Amino acid sequence: MSARALSSDLAEQLRHSPLEPGPRPSPREAVALLERILDVLFPGYFGDPPADLEAHLRELEERLGRQIALCDSDPGLSRDFLEFLPELRRRLLLDARAALEWDPAATSLDEVILAYPGFLAIAVYRIAHRLHQLGVPTLPRILSEWAHSRTGADIHPGAEIGESFFLDHATGTVIGQTARVGDRVRLYQGVTLGALSFTRERPRHPTLEDDVVVYAHATVLGGRTVVGQGSVVGGSVFLTKSVPPGRLVAQEPPNLRLLARPRGSGPGGEFLPGDVDFAI
Repeated sequence: MSARALSSDLAEQLRHSPLEPGPRPSPREAVALLERILDVLFPGYFGDPPADLEAHLRELEERLGRQIALCDSDPGLSRDFLEFLPELRRRLLLDARAALEWDPAATSLDEVILAYPGFLAIAVYRIAHRLHQLGVPTLPRILSEWAHSRTGADIHPGAEIGESFFLDHATGTVIGQTARVGDRVRLYQGVTLGALSFTRERPRHPTLEDDVVVYAHATVLGGRTVVGQGSVVGGSVFLTKSVPPGRLVAQEPPNLRLLARPRGSGPGGEFLPGDVDFAI
């Protein structure tokens, strides 16, 4: 297809496109702004520390304001966002210290901030959540989906997550829009805080009270599901009912079989019906 024919074909498609014309926020600029915000929160960790912090903040306010305006919101909200940065840094330091306390593999706060995907996912979530609180549409989702692609954790910016949050490994974690998570909560890889229905009822996602631990690949569903303070949800549990405080929810061990390999079989050898069977 020639360039002229391709151009004509695209123009014809755009004329019949259901998408509304007009300017939109730029995902590329949104990620660039995210990196500059992280530079302010943790100078020298995500990039070179700003040489002139005041000038850096003025530029950040202006650029963020332009993207907010492209979301059909008041560009002045960028100043409100910047005024929240000291509180945002305080909360993120609590998250980093939680990782250092609860992960025996963590050796320092530097390691957590520089190398932990769970911490990066939380940092982007808290930035996106503040923009969501200010009523800015679209832009928070752009940020959260960037974090999803980088860390494997899908955290909706509308979720409410308390202080000292620890997200171990991050990979495969899903936290839905109306989820409520208390303080000092720990989630491990593959955890889903999801909905039981596809309606727009609120809340659709569960509540985890303070000091709850949810181990790997557990699924907790439903807006009426509340996991009480200090409870532990074991790995691979599928939970759709509330749990009182201080309880352990555990899955019964599966029925595993241990077969004796046929004598002389190689790595690809097949098991035969007469092989010895042990229960473990």
